[in-house]
Amino acid sequence: MTTPLISRPPVEATRFRTLGTVASVLVTDPAAGDTAAGLLHAELAALDRACSRFRGDSELSRLNRADGREVRISQLLTDALAAALGAAQATGGDVDPTCGQSLVSLGYDRDFTSLPQPGTPPPAGAADLGGVPAAGWQHVELDRARRTARVPAGVLLDLGATAKAFAADRAAVRIAAAAGCGVLVNLGGDIRVAGPSPDDGWSVGIADDLGPGDAPDGTQPAQAVVITDGGLATSSTKVRSWRRSRATVHHIVVPATGLPAQSRWRTATVAAASCLHANAASTAAIIRGDQAAGWLGQLGLPARLVGHDGTVLTVAGWPAGQPREAGA
Repeated sequence: MTTPLISRPPVEATRFRTLGTVASVLVTDPAAGDTAAGLLHAELAALDRACSRFRGDSELSRLNRADGREVRISQLLTDALAAALGAAQATGGDVDPTCGQSLVSLGYDRDFTSLPQPGTPPPAGAADLGGVPAAGWQHVELDRARRTARVPAGVLLDLGATAKAFAADRAAVRIAAAAGCGVLVNLGGDIRVAGPSPDDGWSVGIADDLGPGDAPDGTQPAQAVVITDGGLATSSTKVRSWRRSRATVHHIVVPATGLPAQSRWRTATVAAASCLHANAASTAAIIRGDQAAGWLGQLGLPARLVGHDGTVLTVAGWPAGQPREAGA
């Protein structure tokens, strides 16, 4: 994951658990802390009501239950769904919001904290995994002007691959505008900065294979980089994993098979103009495996790729060692 390395004058305005992860916001003006904290809480509560697959009363759940009928949706869900479809198009379908049934078939049918953790003994008679391929993002109909959406009957949308990054972008921009200072929003390692940065930039630690809140006190990041704008995101096959049948599975699914990606990379961190773009690219990098470095290089996206043996490959100007500008 990625995590801010807090130093003064930036101060942490709030930190709390939500959406199955840890959310926090840092500000360059201590007087803006209450404003930043209130806006972040409000933004994420609204996102949960609109986009959660695990809330029966969410807008997304209502859309998934519409049995192929057109549904009028809020501006927030319209924007979040447009972001998800845009990420699907930009990654050639690697990040596909129609993977909901794929995830359910892997056991991800409830909040992550309730899933059997790796190391849990398999149940008696457990069978091998069988994947459910994604229906394909092209089958989702979205009319942004009318704020309507239609999902084919039997297709289950899941915005988990993009919603946190979308929210980090949205919250950081809104908080910076309201607070009039520099802001860093961190949603479980999905980071977006907005407004004027600290004089020496925002220092961000890259912690391989550690989820938000998992690092013991004093744990040193594998690397630290400095960003002054844009977004940073890490995707990993090791952080959000659980036991399913006789296998340990993770949340990065190959849409064509509906099964977890068997990638050369266990972790991918990407810097981009927004957190949404960084997150989509880091997820696609895991899925693309051997082709990831060339693809990221063609896009000019600085990235750090970590293999299962710990080997690190840096792409497109990502700093190889000492912290310096990551080019976000």
